[in-house]
Amino acid sequence: MPFPIYVIISATVSVFILLTILKSMYSIGPTEVGLVIKRLSFKNLKEDDPIAFKGEAGYQAKLLMPGLQFKLWPINTVQKYPWVQVPAGEIGVVISQVGKSLPVGAKSATYNKAMGTFTDFGLFLKNGGEKGVQRPVLLPGTLAPMHPVGFLVITKRRIFGIPVDPKLRAIQNKQTLTCNDFGLKPEQLDIVRIQSGAENKDMIGVVTTHDGNPLDAGDIANRLGGFADIMKMENDPKILDADLVELILGSKNHLHNNFQDFQAFIDNGGRIGLQHDPLLYGSYALNPFLVAVEIVPMLVVEQGQVAVVKSYVGLVTKDTSGDEFKFGSLVRPGHRGIWQEPLRTGKYPINPRCYQPVVVPTSILTLNWAEATSKAHDLDSQLSQIDAKSKEGFEFAIDLQVQIHISDTKAPKVISMVGTMQNLINEVLQAAVGNHFRDKLQSMKAIEFIEHRQQVQEDAFKHISGKLTDYKVETKGVYIQDVVLPGDLVKVLTQREIASQEVETFKMQERAQQQRIEMERTKGTADMQATLAASEVQIKINENKAEARISEAHGESTYISKLGEARGIEVKATGIAKAESYKQQAAALGPAYTALVNALTAFSTGTIKLPEIMTIGGLGNSLEGLIGMLMKNMKQQGISPESKEIVIPEDKRKESKKDKPSGEKLKMDDDKK
Repeated sequence: MPFPIYVIISATVSVFILLTILKSMYSIGPTEVGLVIKRLSFKNLKEDDPIAFKGEAGYQAKLLMPGLQFKLWPINTVQKYPWVQVPAGEIGVVISQVGKSLPVGAKSATYNKAMGTFTDFGLFLKNGGEKGVQRPVLLPGTLAPMHPVGFLVITKRRIFGIPVDPKLRAIQNKQTLTCNDFGLKPEQLDIVRIQSGAENKDMIGVVTTHDGNPLDAGDIANRLGGFADIMKMENDPKILDADLVELILGSKNHLHNNFQDFQAFIDNGGRIGLQHDPLLYGSYALNPFLVAVEIVPMLVVEQGQVAVVKSYVGLVTKDTSGDEFKFGSLVRPGHRGIWQEPLRTGKYPINPRCYQPVVVPTSILTLNWAEATSKAHDLDSQLSQIDAKSKEGFEFAIDLQVQIHISDTKAPKVISMVGTMQNLINEVLQAAVGNHFRDKLQSMKAIEFIEHRQQVQEDAFKHISGKLTDYKVETKGVYIQDVVLPGDLVKVLTQREIASQEVETFKMQERAQQQRIEMERTKGTADMQATLAASEVQIKINENKAEARISEAHGESTYISKLGEARGIEVKATGIAKAESYKQQAAALGPAYTALVNALTAFSTGTIKLPEIMTIGGLGNSLEGLIGMLMKNMKQQGISPESKEIVIPEDKRKESKKDKPSGEKLKMDDDKK
């Protein structure tokens, strides 16, 4: 029997009701929310509002929280979405897709604490929530049930929510949305960390904001409150430049929690663009849509240095250098221009986009015009050997070293004149040094330059000192390190030096030979020392003998002299006596016989020699006969009138032949006679 119609209808209705109840039951996980989509309603949504608050068809404002939830099917359907979760070390950027439209020119939505943490969608809208990028960010570790249509949350690895924008929906239909689709790089969604950089350099973060009111005319960076506090302080005569520096470098970041509370930044007068105060060491949750950070090295001024500050921000320029200084303006800290007070040894979190510090060495700075550069700095990295040409055309390469010193108090004036230390080296010093040596060498011969190198060095010192004095720089020394000579000149000088060395060698050899001769002489003298001593003694003896002989001779001469005088007297007396005798003989015998008697007497005494034949004229024949008999008798006796030799007659020699050889002559000197 067929079922009654009412039974079939009842069964159908029961199945439908059961199916409806079953499909209307939703189990929401512990970290999920249920987004209700109403399919049927007699109310329509506003054109610019994708969420229904009053039962309109579409996405419903109220979410289903974790647990077993009921939403009548098929009028409603429920889609499950995970809670927003932000991993450690990352941030979540919130974009509201509902709420008021942003004011003209605004880049982010105004926020107030009454809006909560974006988990109560109704509370957010009730307190004036606006569409667009929200200024606060979700901090690391956030886990929140947020409306997937009301808010998009961008994290490094995932996009939470359903985009309303057609372009984003088209992308989502093809692939999973990423932060790149919103114009962000994954690293921008990390916590910003300011820490030591390469080689342990201290770092700071230079901040640029992308929202806020425009800067005042003439400003390039925003400083909360401007420079009104500087103006107030500098009017106090007790305030020093160092006090102004401390105030300028002091940060006002505490007013907005280092840009993490961007709404507080705006409320305190923050302007869009470059910010004066940098971020120091730390980690910061910064909205990448609103804040960009550039990490740069902190200014470190070492011992023996100062930093001259060129300020591009601050009060209007008010020159304090005086009328005599014609190279730019020096100002007090807080004004635009070159600060008259340099920064001394220390670390300074100074914004390099607002201030350009020029580090000036105040210790003695050594610069090398050579292939090698100083290890302490790289200021001479562009300096090279000085190429010059001598008067004869020889080309030289000169290695030079120059030492300079800049006083810390004069450093601002130096920078005002030359701009940077590199300009001082490459433009001022390079010209002064290079041109001087080129001009000097070109006016000298090569040999003259080499021989007078010291004088050239001294002249260079005077020249360079004079040039640098105009730039408030002291010259401590100019030293010619090396001179690279041309090959031809080196050959000539080498040959000349070799010849010179050979001459010196010959001189040394000559001195050695002379020394050897002297040594031999000394050695001979030493060897003959005994003989020399004996000869000296003999000389002394001879001298003594000579003196004795002189004394003896002197005595003998005295004796002879006296004897002669006596004999003279005797002779005189004898002569007188003889004369008287001759006179009497002549009177008695006559002159002829007197002469004969005296001649015979003289002959007998041996005082005269009688020739063998002697003629005395005028004596007559009788006398001649007498003389002849006398000579004959002498011959017979063996007496020679000339030689006075006694000759033994032949008959006498025969008698003595037995005892002595015949013919032997017996000689007798005058003494033996």
